[in-house]
Amino acid sequence: MVDVGHKPDTQREAIAKGRVMMQPETLALIQEGGLPKGDVLAVAQVAGVMAAKRTHELVPMCHPLLLTHIGVEFQPLELGDDGGLAAFEITGTVRTMGKTGVEMEALTAVAVAGLTIYDMCKVVDRGMRLEAVRLVHKSGGKSGDWSGE
Repeated sequence: MVDVGHKPDTQREAIAKGRVMMQPETLALIQEGGLPKGDVLAVAQVAGVMAAKRTHELVPMCHPLLLTHIGVEFQPLELGDDGGLAAFEITGTVRTMGKTGVEMEALTAVAVAGLTIYDMCKVVDRGMRLEAVRLVHKSGGKSGDWSGE
C-alpha cells in the first residue's frame, strides 16, 4: 500500500453511479414488492453499505478507512428508446475525514448494490445487466475536486 501517514486529514467525498438494465416488467415487480426474495431495494441498499465498509478486504491495495457517511440511493428509469428496457440508476455517496480518498468505497457500494438487485431478480429476468459503474465526483485531498459524468 501507499504510505499516507504524512498526509493531513481532510474532508473527502466520492460519488459513484451505475445502472442495472432490466425489462420494464422487472422494474414494476421491484416497485410493487412482488419478488420472492423480498424488498429488493432495501436489501440492495444494505448490501451497498456493507460493501463500502469492507472495500479494503476486497480490493488488495485499499486502506481500511473510518467512513463517516455511506448513502446508496435508487432512481427508476424508463428507457423506451433502448429496446423497451428500464433501469434503476444507483448512486453511492461516501464521506470520511482522513488521509486518503473514498472513490473505491463509493464504486464498490454501487457495484454490490447492483449485483444484489441482479441476484434478487434473476428468477424473473436473467437478461439484466449491470453497466456504466463510474466515479462522477470526488472532493478533498491534495488533488482537490474532480467531476465527470
